[in-house]
Amino acid sequence: MKKDLKFNSLTIHGGQEPDKAYGAVMPPIYQTSTFAQKSPGAHQGYEYSRSGNPTRHALEQALASIEKGAHGLAFASGLAAMDAVLKLLKPGDEVVATNDLYGGSYRLFTKVFEPLGIRFRFVGMRDLAAVEAAIGERTRLLWVETPTNPMMNVVDIRAMAALARKAGAMLAVDNTFATPYLQQPLELGADIVMHSATKYLGGHSDVVAGALVVRDSGLAERLYFIQNASGAVCGPMDSYLVLRGIKTLHVRMQRHCENGRAVAEYLRDHPMVEAVYWPGFADHPNHDVAASQMRDFGAMISFRPKGARYEDAVRFVESLEVFTLAESLGGVESLAGHPASMTHASIPKEEREKSGVTDALIRLSVGIEDAADLIADLEAALRQLG
Repeated sequence: MKKDLKFNSLTIHGGQEPDKAYGAVMPPIYQTSTFAQKSPGAHQGYEYSRSGNPTRHALEQALASIEKGAHGLAFASGLAAMDAVLKLLKPGDEVVATNDLYGGSYRLFTKVFEPLGIRFRFVGMRDLAAVEAAIGERTRLLWVETPTNPMMNVVDIRAMAALARKAGAMLAVDNTFATPYLQQPLELGADIVMHSATKYLGGHSDVVAGALVVRDSGLAERLYFIQNASGAVCGPMDSYLVLRGIKTLHVRMQRHCENGRAVAEYLRDHPMVEAVYWPGFADHPNHDVAASQMRDFGAMISFRPKGARYEDAVRFVESLEVFTLAESLGGVESLAGHPASMTHASIPKEEREKSGVTDALIRLSVGIEDAADLIADLEAALRQLG
């Protein structure tokens, strides 16, 4: 395989070779739990599909390639991937995390690992001084989302990497919203990149999967041990679906970004919209950071209709016809959600509102339909509030 391919080529060829058995261009789905051995321990590279599967291995190679890493690991979900990272820690260790993050991440941190003795400090990570003040002697991990879910805050990955190195801690970046098409955190100093591969990497709302990518071989070995020992691996069919999705990631992201910009600008100019959160605006907090570490600004947008209350936000999302009211994001179809009652319902109301996740907030995942149809749908829904 030719080295130094550009990103668009890596999504199709990166880490990939034709199948050795028959030359299949797409890696076959090895739908098997176990593999025949000639003698005890004498196998052809695979012995049991929890420990390793050729289809999953193909996905893991592709993941490492597009994130400019050395080692990829594929999991049953994004939360399973996060779970593996947190199992690197021990009781008494501390994690400094983004205060504006996915509700499932918050639930995993506070309801599963905090009772086991891991301490979490949630900080607004645009404030570097606040992050540095939160880091203590027991801090072992900085957990970053950027852009954040759902307030679209942008965190300076290079600055976080410097703080992590100074503290002797690891830096993990949830790159789900941006994808490796828009930013590659390992190139900016991160130790671990995490994805909910359910989202943009799969891209078609037909699979649930997660991923980790690292460069350090020792760290990869520790994570692989946890992956194998805990068993939350990505199955062969799901691995195939994510691998297929990755092959069109670049062309999908180009259209996602085009549509995202059109929708964000439309909403910002609308008299019935109070606030729009999208990192592509020049006055968006840390826009300059986004411009320096991202290729474009993505298609995730949050906004608040003017004077809206909980019931107004619910009525808005219920009246959409082209946007689908559903959990998740990153598929080819546009989705709309109400974070306070959906993705972030597991975060206490007081904590949600501290970071801006109010009852009136609406989150959009802008798909790859015709932008004019998306804007017409939003316009009709906004008229319902007039």
